[in-house]
Amino acid sequence: MNHPCQASLGVEELSTQMNAEEVRRVDKALAKVPGGAYGEQSRRIHQALAWRSVGLRIRSAYPSDKKRSLGLSLSLLLLLGIPVLAAAAEPDVGASAATGTNLIALEPAQQQAFGIVLTAPTSAGESLTRRYPARVTVPNRQQRVVSAPQAGILSALLVAEGEQVAANQILAEMRSPELVEAQSRFLEGVTRLALVETELKRDEMLHREGVIAERRLLETQAKQRELLTQVDQGRQLLGLAGLSPTAIDQLARTRKLSSTLPILAPIAGVVLEQLVSTGQSVAAATPLYRVAQLKPLWLEIHVPVDRVGGLAEGGRVLLPGLGTEGAIIAVGRMVHAEDQGVLVRAAVTEGAEQLRPGQFVEVQLASVAPETGWRVPAAAVVRNAGAAYLFVARPGGFVAMPIQVLAEEEQNAVVAGSLGLQDQVAVSGVIALKAAWLGAAQ
Repeated sequence: MNHPCQASLGVEELSTQMNAEEVRRVDKALAKVPGGAYGEQSRRIHQALAWRSVGLRIRSAYPSDKKRSLGLSLSLLLLLGIPVLAAAAEPDVGASAATGTNLIALEPAQQQAFGIVLTAPTSAGESLTRRYPARVTVPNRQQRVVSAPQAGILSALLVAEGEQVAANQILAEMRSPELVEAQSRFLEGVTRLALVETELKRDEMLHREGVIAERRLLETQAKQRELLTQVDQGRQLLGLAGLSPTAIDQLARTRKLSSTLPILAPIAGVVLEQLVSTGQSVAAATPLYRVAQLKPLWLEIHVPVDRVGGLAEGGRVLLPGLGTEGAIIAVGRMVHAEDQGVLVRAAVTEGAEQLRPGQFVEVQLASVAPETGWRVPAAAVVRNAGAAYLFVARPGGFVAMPIQVLAEEEQNAVVAGSLGLQDQVAVSGVIALKAAWLGAAQ
């Protein structure tokens, strides 16, 4: 390969193009390689100049703070004698990139000099998405809103936000004139029912003796059934007002009216919210408290519509910051106009005590890989001309193997390609390998 920069420059002129630190690093790298392995000095100089020319072309595409380190890496490649720039060879870039059979010859000492580290790919049956924000919510079936059963005045609030409560525990007390009226109507019905039941017993006896007609007995029976319905209605109204069955039976027995109404917790749980204050006058059905059970909890995640593929019920949801995980229980069908996202809902049971309703956390979703894939560090993937490659170790050096990126995770990538568990891919020093690869194709 002939290059305009291949002038008859000496070692001294090449050295003046480097600063002291670069020269020191070149000398240090050369010292690690056994002597006599790289041929005559002039060949090394001309190859170094060719590499420097390649470096100058590539460096223009990088930020200024990376130009010097990249140029040094390119110069080092030929100073160390990487035999990939055969002067008489002109490889076909497209053919070598497509086949992945172009060998970048490197000896072990040269790999060590460039800091090339290898790792083995691992089989990936699933891939992890990037981190998405998720909002912690309480499942609908686990929360209750405690409302005022009657209009009245709140005389006492006995619990506050954040407290644990038991089922049927008294949360508040209120005074209600409507409660007195409901009790009065109930007792009136109980009294009338007792009177009619006495009349019914007498009429049944008289009818058996033939003293009264059957019609009169039937009328008394109808009146008794009507009053039974009224008493049952009054009992139901008192129950809706917040009186327990025991309290209603006691009212029927003692006939003692009370304007104080206890408000009970419908379930055991935590008071999430207190919505009123002591002494406040409230109407019927006014919300007073919100009580919920906090295990399990839901996570609501908005996933971009183009990233929903591969997500399914039962898939894992990881919470990296908390060291726990949940499971997907629903993948929405509607795309939200605000963010073009699809609602994905997950349930967290183990570790739910670390979460709080309303909290935002970061999550990663596990999706099923569309085909058999391999997980490799993201730093191992290099791109050129819109295609992705891995530098895979082979006897005598490396080959650039074309791959397809199936998913990009935080630190890793899931790829498809002709890889095996026995393969080793480069995860550091890939910039130097890419420069050697592209330089060989010039």
